[in-house]
Amino acid sequence: MRISEYAIKNYQFTLLAFIMAVTIGAVTFFTMPRSEDPEIVMSQFSIAILYPGTSPADIEELVVNPIEVRVNEMEGIKRTKSSISDGLATINVEFNSGTDAELKYQELVREVNVLRPQLPSNIENISVYRFKPSDVNILQLALVSENAATTKLKFYGEELKDELQKISMLKNVEIQGQAEQIVQIELKQQKMAEMNIPAGEILKSLNNGLANIPDGGLVAGTKFFSIRTNANNRSLDNIRNMAVFTANGKNVILSDVATVNFTFNRDSYITRLNSHRCIFLVAALKPGLNITDAQKKYTSLLADFRAKLPSNIELVQFFDQADNVNKRLSSLAKDCLIAILLVSITLLPLGFRAASIVMLSIPLSISIGLFLLNLVGITLNQISIVGLVVALGLLVDDSIVVVENIERWLRLGYAKKEAVIKATNQISMSVVGCTFTLIIAFMPLILLPGSSGDFIRGLPMAVIMSVLASMVVSLTIIPFLSMYLLKPHQDDKGNILLRALQKLIHLSYYKLLGKCLQYPLTTIIISTAVFIASLGIIPAIGFSLFPASEKPQFMVNIITPLQTNISGTDSVVKSVEKIIGKEPLVKYFASNIGKGNPRIYYNVSQEREREDFAQVFVLLDEQTRAKRKLEIINSFREKFKDFPGAKIEVKNFEQGPGIEAPVEVRLFGENLDSLRKCAGEIENLLRQTDGTIYVTNPVSNQKSYIQVSVNWEKAKLLGIEKSEIDRAIRLCVTGLYVGKFSEASNHDYNIYLTSNETGRAGLLSLNNLLVNNQQGKAVPLSGIATLELQTSPAGIDHYNKTRMVILTAFVQKGFHNDKVINEIVNKMNALKLPAGYSYLMGGEVEAGNESFGGVGMILIITAFLFAGILLLIFKTFKSMLIVLSVIPLGIVGALLGLQITGNPLSFVAVIGFIALVGIEVKNSILFVDFTNQLRKEGKPLDEAIRLAGEARFLPIILTSFTAIGGLLAIAFSVNPLISPLAVVLIGGLISSTILSRIVTPVIYKLLNPKISA
Repeated sequence: MRISEYAIKNYQFTLLAFIMAVTIGAVTFFTMPRSEDPEIVMSQFSIAILYPGTSPADIEELVVNPIEVRVNEMEGIKRTKSSISDGLATINVEFNSGTDAELKYQELVREVNVLRPQLPSNIENISVYRFKPSDVNILQLALVSENAATTKLKFYGEELKDELQKISMLKNVEIQGQAEQIVQIELKQQKMAEMNIPAGEILKSLNNGLANIPDGGLVAGTKFFSIRTNANNRSLDNIRNMAVFTANGKNVILSDVATVNFTFNRDSYITRLNSHRCIFLVAALKPGLNITDAQKKYTSLLADFRAKLPSNIELVQFFDQADNVNKRLSSLAKDCLIAILLVSITLLPLGFRAASIVMLSIPLSISIGLFLLNLVGITLNQISIVGLVVALGLLVDDSIVVVENIERWLRLGYAKKEAVIKATNQISMSVVGCTFTLIIAFMPLILLPGSSGDFIRGLPMAVIMSVLASMVVSLTIIPFLSMYLLKPHQDDKGNILLRALQKLIHLSYYKLLGKCLQYPLTTIIISTAVFIASLGIIPAIGFSLFPASEKPQFMVNIITPLQTNISGTDSVVKSVEKIIGKEPLVKYFASNIGKGNPRIYYNVSQEREREDFAQVFVLLDEQTRAKRKLEIINSFREKFKDFPGAKIEVKNFEQGPGIEAPVEVRLFGENLDSLRKCAGEIENLLRQTDGTIYVTNPVSNQKSYIQVSVNWEKAKLLGIEKSEIDRAIRLCVTGLYVGKFSEASNHDYNIYLTSNETGRAGLLSLNNLLVNNQQGKAVPLSGIATLELQTSPAGIDHYNKTRMVILTAFVQKGFHNDKVINEIVNKMNALKLPAGYSYLMGGEVEAGNESFGGVGMILIITAFLFAGILLLIFKTFKSMLIVLSVIPLGIVGALLGLQITGNPLSFVAVIGFIALVGIEVKNSILFVDFTNQLRKEGKPLDEAIRLAGEARFLPIILTSFTAIGGLLAIAFSVNPLISPLAVVLIGGLISSTILSRIVTPVIYKLLNPKISA
């Protein structure tokens, strides 16, 4: 018994299944995880090495090179990138896609720990971090006040942080932009010199006195008591009264030679919101949870907390990712209603009852599809939602075909039950075949490798699950509903709309098809010429891997001259803020001086601390369209073009994998001077290429530093050790950590020892610096050393253990990325680099190679699966070729659609082309299958072709129109990531529907497949 017959005969069970599907779908929709972006597991890690006071060259030789050698011996390594600067090195390690991220993290930590004893002992810290896309902050808040004390802001910031951490759905709750409160011990150098007290002795005493070593405990009867012998760091007075030296039989206490006070670390990171002083609080969402549920919890918490704040402190919630997710979901509901409306209009020729039955298949299929999506671990996010919207235009196809065929049998005079069963059985193989060809068409997208494949996977999965559900619905519930809702037509030719439509088809299409069947070769030649001509517009369309984000937000990067201090950078930012604040559509702008904005976008990481850098996160009014945002960005670019004292870059957020810039040239070589010279030539090459902006050459300027040249003979004569000189300089310039101070309230503060009594160290601080000899006598540093200004590379980069310089550029609006990149590649190939030096294109070139890497093999496998399905349906190679002949006809309209709308070929557009194949083939299967059935009934070849073409014209047109209607919402979407996909599908459907109704029958006649009885 066929499944449709079972559904009709066991209507009670079918009705129960119907109710269950709707219930499960509704529950799933409200409970399944929701997030802005797909949850991607990435095998990418970062090794951070903190080695203060060490030059890039020394860190490279002593630390980075040994670690890189060890790491590159691990299995599955894809690449390593290292960035080395003064006192800091970062090694980014990436493993091949598909490797176990957790296992590789543990293995990497183990390898670093094994190597640690072989590295310099005075390295301050080595940490291994795991890159997690889920670490993107969903919330960025600001506590704003111009006059509140720093301690007050800190108090309320810590309290709000504690409250947010109580929400179990949130993670990584952090305060940013808040100066660290510390206990500072400032040595009085002159006093120490008078008393002949070496700084090293005081440091030793403080390290011993402030050490908090557990003393264990003892048992007394049935009780256990902990023992503490050190309470010096429980009170500032205790620290001040510590004995730090013994002279002439008397103890010297710390307050005799130093001052001890609470203070805040010097500003290294300044934050403001809309030009007002503030601190930021951020929080991320734990993976696999519902962001909408989290928003409900923290919204009420923030409202309560706001009421507790004093009048001079304001809490501003200026970034909330949940709003974007909710907006996309409401858009899905709106698109679903539009699709239902369009289906109802499209199906009017079949009658109101038939249209109602088909419309019911939409919520049913979406319900089952959502349940299946949740089952395979796909969350509701911007990509899977797009897949569901795409599916809206496809999942009614099966139901339309089944209902239209049932209606046709009813018009032929069959009894209702017989008509339903026979019509469904007649079309069932075609429906199953169509569904599986569509599934196979989307399979390559599921198998795409790399981060781009992981990112986009939710889209094909949503389509596949929905159309699979629609197939089951069309063969079970649709026949069941048809049995009870459809009525025999009073007129065997249908209602007035259907009669008018069939008359139009007969007078136009039927006659045109007859003419084309008389001249098959001419028809084929014309259609081939149209296809070849359409390929000629590909160069004009251009290629761009991923588009910009449509969100009303962007970044302004401010790079001041190398080694500009933070106050100099801050003064530039204040000037920039005045210009940004004048734009009426700017709602918020968050300024970060000395560091990047907290991470709020999935492929952009926070820039590390550096005093010559600032970043302003700009948020426009929520209703700002993508086109208007680009106008504002270009306006700011023009205003900041020649800004005095800084290089200012206005950057939009980009979709897809995280790349530093679309244009990236990696220059390899060993000699730093030669690399710098070649990089200068390439920088000029990039600047002279039309369409490039924001050209960056990291080695264009060298870093200046002060070389302390010690007269070692004189130092030895005076009894001064090198370690004493290093310690004295460190105490003066940065200070030394000596322990922790714990208040009674259990707040811990770091304690730092410094010899600089004037605040931040300057040149005079070094000139006046005193160094102790072995007897404790103070000797001026100027007496044994001279200070010289020298230059060195600001940093050193590695790629797979080889020294490298990365030069980058962005592409101006109005230029295609691929054309600009191709011109640069041609120029680079013509550039004569010295022997031993080479280049490699990164950026969009590398991302494109990785996004489409291995696709060729996937497409080959898909093609054979396609052929296999068609052979199972038709049993002949000729029928298979007839069905596949429709593919070029869709490409014509797809390419024209991209050109008309101004969209370039992109990663998502290519996805559209792959998906288009399955949709086109569905329509051809219906025609070929019905033609074969008519020929089996004894109809002559030409008559069978014309009758099948006319009979299948209506369901094919209806399914194409409903697909186009469902896709229109995406095509007109403000999201440039998904609109090209809809444009490709709509253009392809239009051209293939029009052309294939003529070309496919003609090819059928030419090939004349054998029909088995």
